Amino acid sequence: MTTAKRWTVEIFIDEHDDERCTRAEAHLHTGDRTDLRGTGWAHRHPRDREVPEIGDELAAARALSELSHRLQSAAAEDIEQVNAERLRTAG
Repeated sequence: MTTAKRWTVEIFIDEHDDERCTRAEAHLHTGDRTDLRGTGWAHRHPRDREVPEIGDELAAARALSELSHRLQSAAAEDIEQVNAERLRTAG
């Protein structure tokens, strides 16, 4: 039997014109106890043209990258916990 799951990621972006930066936060929703978030920033050089989409893209990509690392860490911790429980019950 195949089980289908749907995970969603929401990305919230806010721009800070006075600081020439964009912040993005990626939220992973899995439908279980896993609640992970990643944050990313993009900073515009004073001489660069103002193109908000570029800042949005960079900040979102960095937020997703951090979220990816957090998800890998959560999986590794879960594996360690399962293995530790297995060793305790086997011994």
